[in-house]
Amino acid sequence: MQAKLTLRLDEKLIRRAKAHARRTGKSVSQIVADYFAFLGKRSTNGDSKLTPTVRSLRGMLSGADVGIEEYHKYLEEKHL
Repeated sequence: MQAKLTLRLDEKLIRRAKAHARRTGKSVSQIVADYFAFLGKRSTNGDSKLTPTVRSLRGMLSGADVGIEEYHKYLEEKHL
């Protein structure tokens, strides 16, 4: 169910939002809804401070038997 929401914003910001909406082919309402949805996902998944690259690698080594010693050895070989 959709409901109406009234926002009070600076006129310049409204003009910029409408121009952006025209460029992207979306309504200002859809842009706001997308942003609110993004905020909800960001706060619930627990990894909001990770970069997209790190998030994509998350879990890649789960179950692997890799310890700190192996990592140190890798770094030594890499930088020699």
